[in-house]
Amino acid sequence: MVEIIEKKEKVAFKGRTASSISGITDDEFKSLVNSHIRRSIKRNALEYRNLVEKVNKLKGKNSTKPIKTHCREAVILPSWVGMRFEVYNGKQFVPMDIIANMLGHKLGEFAYSTKRVQHSAPGIKATRGSKFLSVK
Repeated sequence: MVEIIEKKEKVAFKGRTASSISGITDDEFKSLVNSHIRRSIKRNALEYRNLVEKVNKLKGKNSTKPIKTHCREAVILPSWVGMRFEVYNGKQFVPMDIIANMLGHKLGEFAYSTKRVQHSAPGIKATRGSKFLSVK
């Protein structure tokens, strides 16, 4: 007896799989997200209109060229899935591929602007006892 095991697609966004998300329009997407993101899309549309126009222009061309942007507050839309962005973090452009799990988040959440601080030995003119303090 041969059993056929079906691969289940992982849920990517609000109970929908990655393959079903590609057919969602931006208006349907707005009804799925919470009010904070919905208002952010509505209010900031003028601020990142140039970014949306760039994305729409490159969407039909199947270009592998990434889209460079400084706009960290842009909400990731379903039409952007599969595209490549480079988001500025204050020092350099951080490359990222948009996947279905990123929907509803902002671009800046995936391009960290600070890095982890690792302290080493005490600095110059530190006293002998100060190296044992946990917080200076």
